[in-house]
Amino acid sequence: MPESIPASLIIDTLRDTFREARAALAAENAEPPKHQHLGWVLSVPDTHQKTVLAALDKERDIKVLTFATEDEATTAAAGLYIGGEPCVLMIQHAGLYASVNTLRGVAMDGKVPVFYMIGLLQREKDKEPKDSRHSMVKFAEPLLDVFSVPHARLEGPDDVHLIGEYFKKSRERRGPAAVLVGLETA
Repeated sequence: MPESIPASLIIDTLRDTFREARAALAAENAEPPKHQHLGWVLSVPDTHQKTVLAALDKERDIKVLTFATEDEATTAAAGLYIGGEPCVLMIQHAGLYASVNTLRGVAMDGKVPVFYMIGLLQREKDKEPKDSRHSMVKFAEPLLDVFSVPHARLEGPDDVHLIGEYFKKSRERRGPAAVLVGLETA
């Protein structure tokens, strides 16, 4: 049965993921970044992952940018990638549906590694997403499958390692990858 993941655990995992990404970038480039932060979280207001976003406001290692739309966040992620900056997009499933064309055009056709953390707002704890009565929950994974976007579900604290794995997967394939956050973060 899925359980909520503490915000602190997600932030620690993001910190580790960004450190690894920075080490990989340093191995490719001789010039280190001119700043102290590790990476970026690009978000569109998300009630499902609100505890993570609230905790990130106090972080100095991770910069947060808030956008009005997922399209803006995806194109900003492309710019950060081109500039050698690691980032994560933190959105809700509604934003996934709203930004399909940008996901396709920028991340897929443009071959830009974009990593998404997608909140499954209204996910029923006692049901698989495919059995949900909420269409946005029910069709999020099938939509990612249609576009061949690798994805996994974060169903509890033991799954946070998937954040780093799917972040790397987006880099390796030079395209989108996602984890779906099953329950609201704690």
